[in-house]
Amino acid sequence: MNYEETLEYLYRQLPVYQQIGQAAYKPGLDNSLALDRLAGHPHRRYATIHVAGTNGKGSTSHTLAAILQQCGYKTGLYTSPHLVDFRERIRVNGEMITRDAVLDFTGKYLEASRDIHPSFFELTMTMAFDYFAACGCDVAVVETGLGGRLDSTNIITPRACIITNISYDHTALLGNTLTAIAREKAGIIKKGVPVVIGEATDETRGVFEAKAREMSAPIVFAEESDVLRASRQEATGGWRIDSTDYGTLHYELGGLYQEKNAATILCALRVLRQTGFDIAPDAVREGFARAASLTGLQGRWQTVNTQPRAVCDTGHNTGGFAYLSRQLAGIDCERLRIVLGMVNDKDISGVLAMLPADAVYYFTQASIPRALPADIVREKAAQYGLRGASYPTVDEAYRTALHDSGARDFIFIGGSSFVVADLLKYLMP
Repeated sequence: MNYEETLEYLYRQLPVYQQIGQAAYKPGLDNSLALDRLAGHPHRRYATIHVAGTNGKGSTSHTLAAILQQCGYKTGLYTSPHLVDFRERIRVNGEMITRDAVLDFTGKYLEASRDIHPSFFELTMTMAFDYFAACGCDVAVVETGLGGRLDSTNIITPRACIITNISYDHTALLGNTLTAIAREKAGIIKKGVPVVIGEATDETRGVFEAKAREMSAPIVFAEESDVLRASRQEATGGWRIDSTDYGTLHYELGGLYQEKNAATILCALRVLRQTGFDIAPDAVREGFARAASLTGLQGRWQTVNTQPRAVCDTGHNTGGFAYLSRQLAGIDCERLRIVLGMVNDKDISGVLAMLPADAVYYFTQASIPRALPADIVREKAAQYGLRGASYPTVDEAYRTALHDSGARDFIFIGGSSFVVADLLKYLMP
């Protein structure tokens, strides 16, 4: 099989959460441990950093990877889901895994793993760990898929753990209270391994403290640290960060939520220094300033058009839209236009309740089975006073919004990672 045929086979034969949702979710570590044995425990050949959380873990993982590679470490990065290209999930020093490496791994392990019955995520994770070892990585930043305690990635023993925040998402799998979700995320905390908590609430703080005590793990709460003295958004959309340890930093990523991520990352860098990493100030400055361009990160308050300005963002739950709705409210424009689609297992009512009633809406659906039909999104939105037409594809909705816009209008595209993925595929085929 060639590369395209191999990918199609993997998507068709293995359960893919990205496509079908919780039916593809296989909680527990048995499959991951079996695959790890089959591949010869590749993750033991380099240091790892484990990142969990409801929102912000992708931005945090990419920025840390950018900093570490600028420090001179050969750095692996494993994230999910991908937006345009499957190979986005697996990177070394910002470069995607090669097609040949994907073919080599599947040729070597796909048949041998049949008795294990892995999910797409489990096999992809093992592919990443194997590739990082083959490339001679010094360190890998590993993002969890779902939760933490039973997440496939939880077979690693990292040098540091990071939990960015807790919000309501995947409640059918992780629990319907913040305490229950926090308990699942806290499952990545390991014996004696320091953990950084980005944001904690009264409901979640005790969960993290109890787990850290149980594991004798040093714990740091970023919100209580002195790593970030002041911050403000710049005219370019990024952030100017006045940091205690590295002076003034310019953060390339522009969402409001990146201020919280910056503090989490700065705390994590202190922890990494304490565990033996050589973190150079110039590398930190460069990693923040070029976080997206060094690692290929897309879809985080990303400008895709200038006149009118159009921005897409992968925020897809109430925690993400708590920031996005504030950011949209502060946009200085003639008319705000929102291209919106969601998937069927999210709290759509919670998101719709945060959105502005004075915007023009273009309701749509992503090209995956989990997508909520555009007409249903439109009907639900009407209950919150949000008005607009529905469109069968993201590119049609976006093209219509562009056609309707004047130079001073602002277009936002989001509601789901998969809406952003369809947009980027249309813009960058």
